Amino acid sequence: KREHSNDELAHYARACTDIEYKFPFSSRGESACGGAWSELEGIANRTDFDLKQHAKISGKDLEYFDAESKQRFYPYIIEPSGGVDRAVLAFLSDAYSEQEVRGRKRVLLSLHKDLAPVKIAILPLLTKRAEIVKLAKDICGNLKKQFYCVYDDTAAIGKLYRRQDEIGTPYCLTVDVQSLEDKQVTVRSRDSMQQERISIDQVAAYFRDKLGQD
Repeated sequence: KREHSNDELAHYARACTDIEYKFPFSSRGESACGGAWSELEGIANRTDFDLKQHAKISGKDLEYFDAESKQRFYPYIIEPSGGVDRAVLAFLSDAYSEQEVRGRKRVLLSLHKDLAPVKIAILPLLTKRAEIVKLAKDICGNLKKQFYCVYDDTAAIGKLYRRQDEIGTPYCLTVDVQSLEDKQVTVRSRDSMQQERISIDQVAAYFRDKLGQD
């Protein structure tokens, strides 16, 4: 937090405090070594200025009467002011990272599962196998009844994983040749990149547990 000095205060304010976040860039947009602090929310003590002005213009009595002390006074107003755009930028900045995996850059957006716009990506390993594509689309259709899912078959599996990592999708579900035989799919976690095999008839329950949905 940062307290405003007297020469920064508005004429109606007795005090003002900024809640700040350390962004990975400066206020002018360029990269900043170690980041730069910037305001997320301002909290101002506006004293009784607002109610006095309203009372003056409206002619209404806006004083508060305290029955215990038998006193009348104008309440002070404490004004918090925050921007949604700055909060979203802070979430994105906090979640964004770049890693090197097997000599290649991996862009990762580690959004909390509740903030991730896509929860699950369903990916067929081989698009030339019609039965794999059909099974993947069927699974996607069933999961869409409970979760926000996407189906993607427009690249090789490695690129599809990276694409979902970049937009913050917590889980990828891959349908492969073995899925046709053992009725299981591979579920990959975004942050750990760990994979596990899950029975197709258990995937909905699995994701309800992982994503915290009843």
